[in-house]
Amino acid sequence: MIEITDAAAAELKQLLEKEKKTDHGLRIFEAGMGCSGIQYGLTLENSPKNEDAVLESNGIKLFFNKNIQDEIEEFKIDFIDNEYGKGFVIDNPNAAKCGSGCSSCG
Repeated sequence: MIEITDAAAAELKQLLEKEKKTDHGLRIFEAGMGCSGIQYGLTLENSPKNEDAVLESNGIKLFFNKNIQDEIEEFKIDFIDNEYGKGFVIDNPNAAKCGSGCSSCG
């Protein structure tokens, strides 16, 4: 089950109201590859596509392609706001760990 934290849900609901898109949902999509595997992105969409699964978490509708359902079932979507910035983050406990020799991870 994909979890949307209270902080992320509050921020998303505020964003949806501000943008006058309270009927929209949050799409999770594959956004490319990184050193720890598939990277995922988030965007707002009006409605699901035919090939989508639809869930709800913490009052937020979620859309994603059925083909990635197993890969994202343990996702936790959170919102952070600290001295380094603010934004939505995806915690994927199943993501591969970066191996030694990766130059982009520090």
